[in-house]
Amino acid sequence: MAQTTLIDAGADAETVRAFLEASMVPDPETAQRYIAPELAITFTGGRKYSHPRETAAFNAGRYKWVKKKMERFDVVPGTDETIVYSLGTLYGEWPDGTPFEGNRYVDRFVVRGGRIVRMDVWNDSAERLLTRNGLNL
Repeated sequence: MAQTTLIDAGADAETVRAFLEASMVPDPETAQRYIAPELAITFTGGRKYSHPRETAAFNAGRYKWVKKKMERFDVVPGTDETIVYSLGTLYGEWPDGTPFEGNRYVDRFVVRGGRIVRMDVWNDSAERLLTRNGLNL
């Protein structure tokens, strides 16, 4: 019987952490060190991107500044890829300078060959913006 060897999921989780830390600066060029050329990013609302500089530009329009309080990483190792979930909250300021915190997020990453090939992003920012604008249905 052939034996299956799992990849180094711990190293893949550290790749994700380093990517997120660089992305929060924001430093898209450093973040690029952790991605594969075929990176596919899906942001909230189904927005599609392929490079950290694009997500940094989106965030620059949505927030005055934003950071992640990374509370935990859930790691699912596989034989060809690792799935890494980063869970926590966002904090920062809206474009008008109003501070916020406790904005939940989940980021899901697929890491192959030590590089991030896919990132999916979900957070409560849209809900919070609706509430700020009196549309808390």
